Amino acid sequence: MVAPGLAVDLGRLRLANPVLVASGTFGYASELEGLVDLARLGGIVTKTVTVKPRPGNPPPRIVETPAGMLNAIGLQNVGIDRFVTEKLPYLAGLDPVVLVSIMGYTTGEFVALAERLDGQPGVDGLELNLSCPNVAYGAGGGAKMFAHEPELTAEAVSAVREVTNLPVVAKLGPDVADIAAIGRAAEEAGADALAVMNTIPGMVIDIERRRPVLANVTGGLSGPAIRPLAVRLTYQLASAVDIPVVGIGGIMDHRDALQFLLAGASAVQVGTATFTNPRAALNVLDGLQGYLQESGVERITDLIGAAQPRPAKVESP
Repeated sequence: MVAPGLAVDLGRLRLANPVLVASGTFGYASELEGLVDLARLGGIVTKTVTVKPRPGNPPPRIVETPAGMLNAIGLQNVGIDRFVTEKLPYLAGLDPVVLVSIMGYTTGEFVALAERLDGQPGVDGLELNLSCPNVAYGAGGGAKMFAHEPELTAEAVSAVREVTNLPVVAKLGPDVADIAAIGRAAEEAGADALAVMNTIPGMVIDIERRRPVLANVTGGLSGPAIRPLAVRLTYQLASAVDIPVVGIGGIMDHRDALQFLLAGASAVQVGTATFTNPRAALNVLDGLQGYLQESGVERITDLIGAAQPRPAKVESP
């Protein structure tokens, strides 16, 4: 059910509210069924799916940091075949919009995943994970992520766009020189929306052992520590493209979510907060509803981009 004043459009997708749960932090949704009223969410982004099953990286693969955490899960998942047969039937019965996160090591793998999911019940759109920092790309891990270069981003998005009519959201990363150029490349290649940002590569060293804590050596930093950077990237992207932007990074409550909306995001994803409070996304939603009432704002869409520079008024001659 669409809540009064909270509905937003994410390209061709109509969301009951702007609060989604982020990929990799909510499993395949069934894991949280007994703790969260899933029907109230604006959308669910599934755990990233790859062509073949992945066991993920060896442990330890999570470590807490000040105001955040590092994870090096390594995209552990059941693979596309089991996802379609075992996970999608449950997701198809849910009310919120379902975006399936997919990741390929090559453009061909992105295409294969998109073709497999096209037309499947329960799939409302695809989120292209172009920026995961915790897996090795190419032979010896030497290849760059798709989201590191506009050309590679456009290549993946365009190839997926050619094989599916599903809405496509391109998920970008933080460690780039010009996020606007990459966002424009994704837009021109046919993306319906952009999501920013993925985690930031980081490292923790055990000073007693004098060795990295994570078996993978590095991991992706998430949580409140990255929020200011994520808000800045959202602000930059929203002013550079004409398609919707989804803000991600360190959202713990509705005040955090409001920063992203004011920066220009049409929706937000709640991720790491779910690990400390499974109901975090719903608390954000309740907070946004209360903020609208207390502030006398009729629609959440009235706040989107309100912090962006306003065009100068042109005086009539």
